[in-house]
Amino acid sequence: MGGRGWFGIPGLRVLFLWSLFLLVGSFSIPAKTTQLLNVSYDPTREFYVEFNAAFAKDWKTKTGEDVRIAQSHGGSGKQARAVIEGLDADVVTLALGYDIDVIAKFGKLLEKDWQGRLPEKSSPYTSTVVFIVRSGNPHRIQDWADLAKPEVEIIMANPKTSGGARWNYLAAYGAALKRHHGDESAARKFLEQFLSNIPVLDSGARGATTTFVQRSMGDVLVAWENEALLVLAENRSKKLELIRPAWSILAEPPVAVVDRTVKKRGTQEVAEAYLKFLYSEIGQELCAKHYFRPRLGAVLSRFQSHFPLMQFFSVDEMFGGWENAHKRHFSEGGVFDQISAEIAGRSR
Repeated sequence: MGGRGWFGIPGLRVLFLWSLFLLVGSFSIPAKTTQLLNVSYDPTREFYVEFNAAFAKDWKTKTGEDVRIAQSHGGSGKQARAVIEGLDADVVTLALGYDIDVIAKFGKLLEKDWQGRLPEKSSPYTSTVVFIVRSGNPHRIQDWADLAKPEVEIIMANPKTSGGARWNYLAAYGAALKRHHGDESAARKFLEQFLSNIPVLDSGARGATTTFVQRSMGDVLVAWENEALLVLAENRSKKLELIRPAWSILAEPPVAVVDRTVKKRGTQEVAEAYLKFLYSEIGQELCAKHYFRPRLGAVLSRFQSHFPLMQFFSVDEMFGGWENAHKRHFSEGGVFDQISAEIAGRSR
């Protein structure tokens, strides 16, 4: 054999290499795992728990890669500020387009054209604003005008911190404009009465729900339709009732990839697929299951009992878009601040 030793024998060499291959193969090589952070608003908690699991399963099937999605929830306005201040969101799924515009404009974390990247202005589902009243509806609340009765105590979140509450406020204001044929002074008078009947403004929509349902405060909860349907499903023993007003707002919560974060973390492909999955049939069915109105007509028709026809108006139609609505009503010194100051002045 000369100096070659036993490894120089061809048969033994092949056997050794094959044994080495089997040994290495017996150790599992960990699959690549991608981490995403979805920064969202209050009423989407339960929805995204189930949606995230469905997406992770679909992504694993298609790519062999694992993905884990962390969730962050709170008032939509507060969440937008947190992202601007450094919360590393891969995607934002907030209550209204203005909050993502703020991230684009002031945080410069994504492009200003973000809303054109996905179908339906990047809003994969819709909702609206409805009321929940206590058993028997003792105050006979049927429409927005009934919320101005002095004996009615309203529970809702703060429009300064909650995107859902801004939808509530504009729903109330827009319905008053419809009722009074566009008379701004009459609509403002109604809002003064409406806001006077709110004893406490929670920071987020889920907090307002807890105040009404668990703490038993208030006569009526003004809430997103999906939140209201969830409350009724989870609290059957309390015998709460859902009231749909004659007119309400078409809420279109948007979603977006945070460009700077995904480029920094190398998560762009997964983040984009995650948001596109919201528009898939699976994603749309989960939207409907969690009481959001799906965009896909075939899915909407299967869940029509959850979502009866209503008369809607849009933010564009009644307020000239979110930028104008925010500037006039929610900026410092805007209509909401003015009315709040007047109410506080009268209570001193």
